[in-house]
Amino acid sequence: MRLAWLVCIVVLLGACAGLAPQEDRSAPDSGAPQVARFSHSAPGEAPPKPWRSWTMAAFKRPTDYLLVHDAGRTVLKARANASASGMIHAINFDPKEFPRLSWRWKVNTLIPRADNFRPLVEDSPVRIVVAFDGDVSKLNPMDRLAHHKFRMIAKTELPYAMLMYIWENRAAPGTVIASAHTSRIKMIVADSGSDRLGAWSERSVDLSDDFRRAFGEEPGRVSWIGVMTDTDNTGETVQAYYGDIRVSAQ
Repeated sequence: MRLAWLVCIVVLLGACAGLAPQEDRSAPDSGAPQVARFSHSAPGEAPPKPWRSWTMAAFKRPTDYLLVHDAGRTVLKARANASASGMIHAINFDPKEFPRLSWRWKVNTLIPRADNFRPLVEDSPVRIVVAFDGDVSKLNPMDRLAHHKFRMIAKTELPYAMLMYIWENRAAPGTVIASAHTSRIKMIVADSGSDRLGAWSERSVDLSDDFRRAFGEEPGRVSWIGVMTDTDNTGETVQAYYGDIRVSAQ
């Protein structure tokens, strides 16, 4: 039981729908932290640095990630086959100064058996993951224990807190889903259901507001942003696409 609990922790870690995306020529916000854009690379290349693989456990099959051409732009394609891994991008900013996180994603099919309220089938075709810094020593004993054991198993640190924006099968957008394994991981439904399947969906959230709503405290600095497509719990196959991710003050 304890091993299964630890494995689950390791794994955890339509405004423009239907419109063909055009080449992005917008200038970045002055002074805003920059996330390396997939659209600035060529199809077939590795994702631009500092994007890197995020493998949570050696015994988990990794999800495949590849830059491809879609509707006039280079995007990141993810293909999961009973797998779970991600791509993460180191960054450092205050979400109270730059609260706006915006992205595009596309999902062709849902994962029929997935249910993010049930740990044994908690999968999502797309996730935007945001890691926050904080003082781990101030956490309750169970969460401190989770951090300690995660470090022992995964050989890396579990962030102080994580927000995961997901595409859920049924839950309404805006729903906050608490992890069953640690109170420091909260999922927020950003898209739901099948209405926008096969079309690009644009999303924009307020990180600072969402953190307060999910955790009941002020957010610390953001240390990295990532993407993850996972089907390790359901054992199914799914493919999805991620467009550029932006951070801004607006």
